[in-house]
Amino acid sequence: MKTIQTRFGEVTYDPSHLLHFPEGLVGLDQLKNFLVMPNKKQGPLFWIQCVDDPAFAFVVTDPTNFFLDYLVLPDDNERRKLGIDGQGACFALAIVSISEEKEITLNLSGPILYAPATNRALQVVLEDPRYDTRTPLPKIEQ
Repeated sequence: MKTIQTRFGEVTYDPSHLLHFPEGLVGLDQLKNFLVMPNKKQGPLFWIQCVDDPAFAFVVTDPTNFFLDYLVLPDDNERRKLGIDGQGACFALAIVSISEEKEITLNLSGPILYAPATNRALQVVLEDPRYDTRTPLPKIEQ
């Protein structure tokens, strides 16, 4: 077991349970190892806490909770990097941002592909004009 000091206080973790990004995150390629931290409040959001640099933590979510038709499938090269074959499970996660005006957005153009079998993840960049790095949540009709 190892311990790091984070915004959440002192956190003890098992290094064998880390989420590993072989290529880091876009623009942060030095950040490769993260802990999954459940949110204290019930809901679809959770944290990934960097252990390489504890100053970095991100809120993430399954974007299909908000965008039912959102689908990102890894190509063969991405599957190889994730350590899975064509049948291996892979999920897309989106980084959540909250603006100063309290608007919640999801980064749908730069999703994280996560393979639970290998605990590996990749951030990919989509070339789809429907998605943005700050895609607002859909409006709920009442």
